Amino acid sequence: MSTQDFTGLNICCKFTELFSDLEDINEDEQKQKIEEMNGLLEEMDKEEFELVFTKELFDKINKMIEEKKISMDNTLVLLKRVAYWIELKNVLNLCFYISSLRGRFEKMIIEEEKKIDEKNEKLLTDLFECYAMILYNMIPGNLLVICLPYLLKAASNKEENEEAKEEVEMALLALNSIGRYEKVLEEVYVMEFKEIIKYHQEHHNLTRLAYQSAWECLLNRFQKDKSLEEVIVNELHFAREAIKELEELKERVDWKKKKEEEKGKETKTLTIIRRWIDTLGIFFHFCSSRNEEYSVLVESIVQTFRAAKDINREIGKECCDIFKSLAVNKAVEIEDLIESGAVGLILEEILRPTMDDEMTCNYLIIL
Repeated sequence: MSTQDFTGLNICCKFTELFSDLEDINEDEQKQKIEEMNGLLEEMDKEEFELVFTKELFDKINKMIEEKKISMDNTLVLLKRVAYWIELKNVLNLCFYISSLRGRFEKMIIEEEKKIDEKNEKLLTDLFECYAMILYNMIPGNLLVICLPYLLKAASNKEENEEAKEEVEMALLALNSIGRYEKVLEEVYVMEFKEIIKYHQEHHNLTRLAYQSAWECLLNRFQKDKSLEEVIVNELHFAREAIKELEELKERVDWKKKKEEEKGKETKTLTIIRRWIDTLGIFFHFCSSRNEEYSVLVESIVQTFRAAKDINREIGKECCDIFKSLAVNKAVEIEDLIESGAVGLILEEILRPTMDDEMTCNYLIIL
């Protein structure tokens, strides 16, 4: 067993041990344990998530709620953190879908929504955030119609305290998760995302992750509605904002130190960089216009690729896909691809002895 495998096994065992302890302690002690568990969640990779978050674990949580061994408040604190890291690490886990806990959540959502008197909006929002991010693209249409207004209301909160910022971030992550797959984000919701982005540009009220998520929510709709291109490019200045975010994020990573560390683990800053590159991929895949800011943006993408290529190959593959979209859609001039360093980078990569077939094929298409 390698050192990495042993470390991963230790993380999984420690998490399972902490989870087992929740049954026999009071609510305040449970909160402390959940804080420890959140630290372990941050350390886990996709494989470790799969090992820990089984149908049996979700069923166990449901049973603990039923037997009053864990409060719903603490359950939601735990599951919101699970959902958060599932979304950031891009984990696809189907175990929640087939668990009894999913049924409990759906019943709670429907019952709360049916109340004639004042509804518990905080409870509904928390339930939706867990439900949307853990279930990924398997949310029934009737529940989507219920949940979207609550998530949008939470995402539009303009308070600037840390707790409010965290809640806005969670709501935007949940909306982003839904928006990748569903057609329900109609024009009224598009205007909400536009206002969230514009307000941030003026007041800087969002976290970096929340801002990236807001853009991706809007771009998910752009895939279906090309009329949004004018708003995205010329009114909200997507390219300019993406350049700024990428440059500031890259400065937060000690690339030399990161290269010497374990390559399999991804810091939160690297995660946000990867998500921005993914967002740029969506944009350039569907973009048909040209803009003078694109050439500077391509240069920033090239620099990101060079910095991350030996640390995070996933970022490299996403950058490669962007270059292919640029070449196919002709969103920039050939001279811009040359001057930005994209062509030189592609030629260097083709000569790498360890290049995989998919990326080599993409590079040849670009050339």
